[in-house]
Amino acid sequence: MDKRVFTSVQMIPVSFLTAIAAGSILLMLPVSSSDGVWTPFADALFTSATSICVTGLTVLDTGNYFSLFGQFIILLLIQIGGLGIIAVMSLIMIVAQKRFTLGDRIILKDSLNLDTTLGVIRFLIRIIKTTFVIELAGMILYSLEFVPRYGIGRGLWISLFNSVSAFCNAGMDVMGGNSLEAYNDNAFVLGVTMMLIIIGGGGFVVWFDMAEKISTGIKKDFSAKQIISRFSEHTRLVLNLTVFLILAGTVQVFISEYNNPATIGNMSLSRKLLNSLFESVTYRTAGFSTFSQAGLTNVSCVFAYLIMFIGGSPIGTAGGVKTTTFYLAVKNVTSYLHGEDNARVFRKSVSAEQMRKATVIVSVSMVTVITLTLLLMATNPVSIQNGLFEMVSASATVGLTRDITTTLNTAGKLLVTLAMYLGRIAPISMAIFLAGMHHKKKVIKNPEGHFFIG
Repeated sequence: MDKRVFTSVQMIPVSFLTAIAAGSILLMLPVSSSDGVWTPFADALFTSATSICVTGLTVLDTGNYFSLFGQFIILLLIQIGGLGIIAVMSLIMIVAQKRFTLGDRIILKDSLNLDTTLGVIRFLIRIIKTTFVIELAGMILYSLEFVPRYGIGRGLWISLFNSVSAFCNAGMDVMGGNSLEAYNDNAFVLGVTMMLIIIGGGGFVVWFDMAEKISTGIKKDFSAKQIISRFSEHTRLVLNLTVFLILAGTVQVFISEYNNPATIGNMSLSRKLLNSLFESVTYRTAGFSTFSQAGLTNVSCVFAYLIMFIGGSPIGTAGGVKTTTFYLAVKNVTSYLHGEDNARVFRKSVSAEQMRKATVIVSVSMVTVITLTLLLMATNPVSIQNGLFEMVSASATVGLTRDITTTLNTAGKLLVTLAMYLGRIAPISMAIFLAGMHHKKKVIKNPEGHFFIG
């Protein structure tokens, strides 16, 4: 295997494992718990993994079980996980004024899932600055609600934690209780949360491209249509898929749960619409909830499997196989059915290699979810519906659960931990690995065989 690709493929998983291990040790310490007791290793490991993988599934109440120190460690892990381990390590090198070698730039490029090393340091710095600005804005907006309710000190801490957690699509909070269920009638809090989730999950490349094209368009007095037409094909595809999935999810939840008293059935019409929209957004790897997922209808559960599996968009803080990856995998199938040699998106051709790569990522991810679900069912008394929901949520780093996470035994917790870890590092690692495999030259060509299919 090419040495450069091997280094990148190995570096990303190892860096996440190291961070998870370090976080586990810190969270086990008595200083990290509010009662000053040692936290069991399995629970500390699970919490560290769910934080660094920005998943949000919890076996311990973050707001009540952990001390301020423990909560700070969790917040730090969420921030590191959202930005990416390699990106944070690179930031430290920048602050320490360390020189970047070509190998460092290649690893950073791969970790950010970029196509080239040109300008990768500038791109990283821009990501860091944008992240902190957005999270600060989110904190200020949240504080308008939380400071009057909880006081200055606790209100600001809750605002900061929620802002980072929402932007990084982690879905964890320190308010105690059941996520945002107490705020299911608060359009302001839910609106801020949805805004942060969508921005974080949309991908930095998309927002940077939009900002540049809009700025240029305003200076040159372009019309809105002219500005939009200048967005890159990737930006337009992400925006179209994001809007479609959010609207489709909102309509599905609203219709399927309209009369369900366990979810939104007893809410007013406006609250039903608000919570349906929020549920659709949080499906996209966020993990916050305004009602118990255990009450979802069967139709909503099946729809949730798909939306969670797809996740957010590339080069952002969301998980899942990613919107564009799933779209290109579907495009690979439809192109074959239509007999097309060259698929097109927005009048731009899509290489066969890109579609094959997307199909492999989706296929491997599906096999992983199914395998882990079967193992979870074999080790814990959970139904296939709840087990699949838990594993799709964990693998796509969503963080929603049908109230079974805290009931899992040690084997179950370890399986979910593994799912969160694989869900966070596998899509990027597979993309890098497949890119390297594409550059390998075949030295032996065997005679073609004849096989019957179908």
